[in-house]
Amino acid sequence: MTGANDAAIETGARAALTSTLQGRDRRHALPEWRHVLAVVAHPDDESFGLGAVLDAFIRDGATVDVLCFTQGEASTLGEAPDLATTRAHELAAAARVLGARSALLRAHPDGMLADVDPTVLDDDVVAVARAAGADGLLVFDETGITGHPDHVAATRSAIRAAEQLGMPVLGWTLDADVAERLRAETGAPFVGRAPDEIHVQIGVQRERQRAAIACHASQAVPTSVLWRRLELQGDAESLRRLDGTHRSRPTDHPR
Repeated sequence: MTGANDAAIETGARAALTSTLQGRDRRHALPEWRHVLAVVAHPDDESFGLGAVLDAFIRDGATVDVLCFTQGEASTLGEAPDLATTRAHELAAAARVLGARSALLRAHPDGMLADVDPTVLDDDVVAVARAAGADGLLVFDETGITGHPDHVAATRSAIRAAEQLGMPVLGWTLDADVAERLRAETGAPFVGRAPDEIHVQIGVQRERQRAAIACHASQAVPTSVLWRRLELQGDAESLRRLDGTHRSRPTDHPR
C-alpha cells in the first residue's frame, strides 16, 4: 500500500504542477532571449541538468552556446584510460544532439574550480557572451543543486560576469519537494527551493535531453540518481532569476 500511495502522491503532484503551466503566463514562460549562453562546470551538466531548458529555448527559436569550465577528469564513474578526452567527445556529441551552436571546453582542474582565479573565469564568460551575442546566461542555481563546489563556482562566475555586462541570469533549480524526496531516497545532498523562491516554471519535453544524456556514456550509468530525479520532475522545470534584486544570499550546503 505504501508504494501505491507514494505513486499516487507523485502522480498528483506532477498533475497539479502541469495544470499550473497551462495558462502560459509570464511566470510560466521563458524570457524572449534570441541567444543563450549556458555556463557550466562539467561535461554532462549541459545535458543532465540544463538539457530540457536548453531544448525549450531552442524550440522557441533561440541560438544556444555552451561554455564548460572543466573536462570532468576527476569523475569516479568513468573508466576510460583518458577520461578528459572521452568526456570532451561526449560533450561535443551531446551539444550537437541538443542543437547547440557551439560547446567551448576549458581545462580548469575538475574539483578545484573554486581555487581558480575568479578574474580568469569571469573574463572568459564576458568574452564568450559578447562573442555569442548572448541576451542572457543559463546556469545552475547558486546552491549548485547538490552543493557541488564546482557548480557553485561556475554560477558565481557567471553572475559576476553578467553584472559587468548588464545581462540577466537564469538559474536552473529543483522544487523543494523533489529535492526532499531525493535526499530521503538516496542520501544525496540535493537542495531545492520553496515556491516563493522560484520565478519561472515551464513545461518541457525530455526526448532531446535524454538523447543528449545518452551521449555521456561514461557518466550516465544505470545506478545514477539522475534517472530518479527526471522521474520525479516529470515534464516541468523550475528556474530562478539570479541577477539584481532576485538573487538570494548563497548559503553553505554539504559537499
